[in-house]
Amino acid sequence: MPYINIQVTREGTAPGRSAMTEEEKAALIAGASQLMLDVLDKPLESTFVVIDEVPTENWGWGGLPALEFRRRRAAGKP
Repeated sequence: MPYINIQVTREGTAPGRSAMTEEEKAALIAGASQLMLDVLDKPLESTFVVIDEVPTENWGWGGLPALEFRRRRAAGKP
């Protein structure tokens, strides 16, 4: 029984939105499940998909909070 965990920052996918839409989540669930079927022959009904929307302040990389990392990258700073 496959378990897929998708984590994204809770920012929305368009200006002014603070989260993904139900339609976007449904598309991710369908696509991830279909990929398991196509690649590993795992039946759709046995594949579990969980989407975690993580607040941006709880997300980081490069040793920095995500928003600071993005600001520095946009400014051309390491």
